[in-house]
Amino acid sequence: MSARLEGMRFAIFGLPAAVVVLLVTVTGDSITVTRPAQPAPAVSAVPVAAAPLPSPTTSASPSPSPTFHDGDGRFGAFITTGSQAVALTFDDGPDPINTPKLLAMLRERHIHATFCMVGFRVRDRPDLVRAIHADGHTLCNHSWQHLLNLAQRDDAYIDWDLRHTNDMIRAAVGTDVPVRYFRAPGGNFTPALVAKARSLGMDSISWDVDPRDWEHIHDSGASAHISRVVSHVKGHTRPGSIVLSHDNGQPNTITAYQYLLPWLQERFTLAGLPAAGL
Repeated sequence: MSARLEGMRFAIFGLPAAVVVLLVTVTGDSITVTRPAQPAPAVSAVPVAAAPLPSPTTSASPSPSPTFHDGDGRFGAFITTGSQAVALTFDDGPDPINTPKLLAMLRERHIHATFCMVGFRVRDRPDLVRAIHADGHTLCNHSWQHLLNLAQRDDAYIDWDLRHTNDMIRAAVGTDVPVRYFRAPGGNFTPALVAKARSLGMDSISWDVDPRDWEHIHDSGASAHISRVVSHVKGHTRPGSIVLSHDNGQPNTITAYQYLLPWLQERFTLAGLPAAGL
């Protein structure tokens, strides 16, 4: 090449039309090659119902992978603890009014329970999640927004739902805290949902004692409702039972447990589900 090029033209003949043309500009002693702008590749949208898409920082599955065993309920979910211990489980929170009251009652008696929490409520009240964890209770994923038909949603949504709920729990209490349990809304487990939870490091837990504390239509008032809940739990709890109750939106349940906790503690070992899984 000469010391200084004044100009240069290139013409290419006889090449197929698919060959991309390069634009060459010569300035002084330098040559600049410009490629025509290419359109961005198309990205397929993944439907996630009304929930937001996950952020780029969404965490991966827990590591190392835990050891799993099939439970004694449908599709491998657990309906009992497999030991003499009774597990009290409280769903759908955290609740800004009822959860602190329940925590105070459990703390007073040195009882540990399991809290199955809904993701968007975890997002809104991380302080309560930290209080639950600080008191030594077991943490459980109860899905992002408690869709009773969660198992019928597409795989992409289910994956997002469970992962995002775990992300919110860990954002509150720390990334090193295990979320070892999953409870399907309404207990509506399927083989695929149990398998998905397991792939994310979680045992699926159901129950064998359900006082239906969320149902008030057949009770004549608060006293009758509380009496029914207390009677059902007393009449059905056995060694190894997993008892289902609700702290979210159920103030009468908190009152019922004022009577139930001393009665249960006198007769059973009460414990949170083990951190290592069932």
